[in-house]
Amino acid sequence: MRHALALLFVLLAIPAHGRERGAARDAEPTFRDDLDRSVHIPQPPQRIVSLLPSITETVCALDACTRLVATDQFSNWPAAVRNLPKVGGLEDAQIEAIVRLRPDLVLLSRTQRITDRLAQLGVPSFALSSETYASIAHDVRVLGDLLGDPARAVRLEQQIASGIETIGARSRADRQGNAPSVYFEVDRIPYAAGPTSFIGELLTRLGARNIVTADLGPFPKLNPEYVVRSDPDLIIVAAADAPHLLERPGWADLRAVREHRICALSRDVRDTVVRPGPRVTEGMQALADCLSQWAP
Repeated sequence: MRHALALLFVLLAIPAHGRERGAARDAEPTFRDDLDRSVHIPQPPQRIVSLLPSITETVCALDACTRLVATDQFSNWPAAVRNLPKVGGLEDAQIEAIVRLRPDLVLLSRTQRITDRLAQLGVPSFALSSETYASIAHDVRVLGDLLGDPARAVRLEQQIASGIETIGARSRADRQGNAPSVYFEVDRIPYAAGPTSFIGELLTRLGARNIVTADLGPFPKLNPEYVVRSDPDLIIVAAADAPHLLERPGWADLRAVREHRICALSRDVRDTVVRPGPRVTEGMQALADCLSQWAP
């Protein structure tokens, strides 16, 4: 349950802000984060603690992996971060361990309620969010500024945008106007990825139709009967959950279950889909492969 809730909280957030409006780029190193706080960062941080997998991956994609001194317990990519000290997660960040590492900056999700405590202990922190597809590009730009390498961030952002457009255009062409209905499960409780989430937007760009309506929010907890009533053309779940779908009340009657139209994502592949970071193009390609192989 803790892992499931941690994953959900990683996904939930609001749009980011970035460098303070009106601040001179070189003379006033002050940024505004997703908690609407002004964070003074006098120089690019050299000792960073990252408490969110997507942030860890973005820092490394910006060639600053060597600045990380610790990460959250779920950060596992790239391989270089696996042996770093782990200081908890979204619900159980180990503040004492973080302080002992003497970080210049702690990067974390706005849903983590430890910023005040860190401030009391003299540890600066910066909160980022990850709800929408647009927030991925924004976080890349903001982290590029924080790390002192905005040019590299621009190149990474452009690379991501180009990949997303190419994969989406190819998938839509393959669909030839057919828009299969899709249920993407974030967690077996069940929590789903709605159309306003970054996962939902990727599905839309691929030419799919989400069974979750926008009014339910980006990552809603669904009534178990919701999926049964919607009867999606394709179900996308974690590989560990796929063998147990028939145990769910009414699911044996779903067309996708009867016709074996279930895309089971391995853990490594699923990480690229559910983490709103620099590997989003890999995640989108995995979703495109699901549609190509299993959607009617």
